[in-house]
Parts: sequence; C-alpha cells; structure tokens
Amino acid sequence: MTQGALFADDASLDGPGLSASLERCWLPAGDADRAFAEVSAEVPWEQHHIVMFGKRSAVPRLDVWMGDPGAIYSYSGIDMALHPWTPAVDSLRDRVSEAVGVRFNSALLNRYRDGCDSVGWHADDEPELGPEPVIAALSLGATRTFRLKRRDDAAVRQSCSLQHGDLLVMSGRTQAEWLHYVPRTAKVVDERISLTFRVVLPERP
Repeated sequence: MTQGALFADDASLDGPGLSASLERCWLPAGDADRAFAEVSAEVPWEQHHIVMFGKRSAVPRLDVWMGDPGAIYSYSGIDMALHPWTPAVDSLRDRVSEAVGVRFNSALLNRYRDGCDSVGWHADDEPELGPEPVIAALSLGATRTFRLKRRDDAAVRQSCSLQHGDLLVMSGRTQAEWLHYVPRTAKVVDERISLTFRVVLPERP
C-alpha cells in the first residue's frame, strides 16, 4: 500500500501534512460480509457517555476498545475498558497488520447503528499513540462520508466515501495537522462498523 492520497473513485485526497491512502474493496465482498456478521455478533458493544457543559449525554454510537494486555487508552475523558481480542477481530488485525507493515496492538471499534450515529471533529492524537501514529481503519457495512479539515485553516477540507471492505490508512503528520469526522445523514439507515487499528506505546516509568 503506497502512501499518498489517491482515492479510486473519489477526488484525490491531498493537502499539506496529509498522508493517507485508501484501498477500495481491500476486503473482498464475501470476506467483508462474513466479517461484518461475526464482528457484530461477538463484540461486547458498549454505550459510553460524555459530560459537556455540565450535561451528561450518550455518545452517538456504540464502541469498544480491544487490545493486547497493557494497551491502555482514553479519549474525551473516557477511560476505555480493555477487552481481549475476539476471534474475528484478531483475525482482521493480523490481515491488516500484514498489509500495512505495522503490528497493531489495539483497536477502537465503532458501531454506527444508522445515519443518526456519528463522530464529531477530532484527531487521534492521544499521547499514548505517539507523535506520528499509523491508524488503519477498516470499514464494514453501510457507506458513510468521511471528512477532513486542516487544524489551522478550516477552509482547507477534503472528503471521501468509505465503503464496505475499504481500508483507509493515515500516518505521518495527519493527526497533528488535520481533524476528521463522520457526519450524520438521513440518507443512511443501515449499520456501519469501523475497526481502527492502532499501536499504543508502553507507559514510561
């Protein structure tokens, strides 16, 4: 998989500090269908909550954190409970690690139940991921729009669709210089699962 930003059937995803690549149908249709069914059934999905402006609200999606022992992770004030790999997710971890050339030790899985579920503008820039993390996101299920914008210039934006079986890899300065999100849409009624594989660095003494 080459670094760059050329998407097979979307506009080129390119910009200063943006290092991304997408492989359409990286997981063949039959494999993607089986993976969606198995991950849906075996993963212990959780509903988390965040507090903003003194109000406690449900995160607009289900998620779960999986990884090797010691792969501790938190975001938006949520300390994620570490779950062991399930068979299907571990198998996908092996395939993605081989394709990308990085041995991932953890994954954040998001389940978008329909178009009302989303994730807001953010970057995967937590300290435990290191200064230039490699994030490999495997999409299963419904097609959803994926948008990015520069941190220092919101007018500089890119977008693409993420489809069933697609593999998106972000690396380099992408998390430091760009934000990304999956917006809500009334056009989507089916579920999507995103498996974002990462490397959590060991805690320093």
